This record gives sequence, structure tokens and C-alpha cells, in this order.
Amino acid sequence: MVRVRKRHVQLDMLNATGTRLRGTGAASRTAARGGGKRRKPGRPRKPYAGAPHARRKSFKASEPLHVVLRVDKSVGTLRRRALYHAIREATLVAARNSEAFRIVHLSIQRTHVHLLVEAQQKLALARGMQGFTISAAKQINAAITKERGERRRGRVFSERYHVEILTSRRRARHALAYVLNNWRKHGEDGGPKARTWLVDPYSTGCLFNGWQQLEGRLTMWSVPAGYLSMFVWLPRTWLLSTGWRMYGLIDGHEVPSAQTSPSRPGQGRPARAN
Repeated sequence: MVRVRKRHVQLDMLNATGTRLRGTGAASRTAARGGGKRRKPGRPRKPYAGAPHARRKSFKASEPLHVVLRVDKSVGTLRRRALYHAIREATLVAARNSEAFRIVHLSIQRTHVHLLVEAQQKLALARGMQGFTISAAKQINAAITKERGERRRGRVFSERYHVEILTSRRRARHALAYVLNNWRKHGEDGGPKARTWLVDPYSTGCLFNGWQQLEGRLTMWSVPAGYLSMFVWLPRTWLLSTGWRMYGLIDGHEVPSAQTSPSRPGQGRPARAN
């Protein structure tokens, strides 16, 4: 008995207007959806994603960098003592790893960390930030595990960190004021105890000698007994060590803005030499 082979019949497709379309190829499927470009093509953006995955700009070794790291919501606020010490340990690891990547200043906010760093080139920045974030994530997870009594694993920082290259004296001064006084921008200085502080204890402000309040003094701030500061480097770039001072010292009460404004005191023109 001869078996008759079944003939496959191509099915019809209808587009949005009800018109019949032949075929099942990509063109027919696109036409069936109504044609044209898809809305928001590509992989959906994750809620914890950081800066876009574009190629980072090159910079000179003489140009310092302002880096912002954002943390996952499940971590909670970073402004608590256990997590301060966790990040402090990560600054020690970063300082030991290489002189090609140097953290000069740092401040910890509830949902993010600001850093002012110096690096020889892009590879040094990438490796330095990788070492710092891996160490900080391990230390933070360990601290949260100890607090909660159950092991905390998983993401701490978002995928990408944001980098701003500081190319001028004015931008360097603004970045210093923005990082060290960022707690005032977020209203962290409003508590009864915080009102008595001039610098943010969750920053390297106690190690900074460019405050207006220190002008003419031979000593730095006195810190409370038991307070341990971060491990950071003295600045080697001219912009962070000397150049920024041409726009005036930084007031401990100065509230930084997101944009550098010429109308802000000490930022509009270089200060006169005394």
C-alpha cells in the first residue's frame, strides 16, 4: 500500500487591519504587528543598573575623578557604624593594592558613596574600583549578616559606577565641596547631635585641610576617642592639592548644588593672593 505524503499548507496571518499576509518570516511577523520599528527594542533596563554601558572617556593622570557608587535597596542605609567600618576596611585594601589608583576623599550617604580618586589611566581606574567594590561588598555583607543573624549574600552595588573627569580648578573645588558636604545636601545635619558637627563623620572631612574654619590654625580637628578615619591618600594631582584653592577655601556649612554656579561664594572667580 502506497502511503500518500501529506502536503503542508502555509497558514495565513492577519495584520492589525485584518489584511491577509502570506508567510511566517520576519518581514511577515513585523507586518502582522503593524510594521515599523519596535518600541523600546533591546534588553529591558534593570532597576539596579548604574551608568550606561558606554565606553568610558580617556583621561590624563593629572586629572582627578569624581566617582559615584549606588547600592542596592536591600542593603538599607549605609550611614550606620557597622557599614562605615566595612567600607573603611575596603579603603585599606584599595590603598594596599596599587599606587596607580588612589582614593583621596570619600563620603558615605544613605544610598550611595562619593569618591574623589586619582588614577594613572583607565585600566588602573577599572582595576582599582573593582578591587574596592569587591572588598566593600564582602565586608558589607558580613556586617549585615552579623546584624541580622542570617547570612546575607548577593548584590551590594549597582552594575556601573558614574565617573566625572575633573579638568579645571573650578570643577575640582566644586567636587571637593560636593563630596565632603554632601551630607548637608541630603539633610543629614538636621539631627540634635548632628547640628554640633562641622564635618560629616561618615566622610574623610576630618582629614581635609582646606576648610575655611582651619585657616590660620596649626592643628587639624580633634576627633572623638575611638573614631577611626578612612585610609586615603594625600592628593598628588595639582588640581586637588593646590589648584582648587584659587577659588577660595571651603566653608564647613556650604551646601553644595548639583551644578557649579558662578553666584556661589568662592566659586565665581579665583581668590586674590594675600
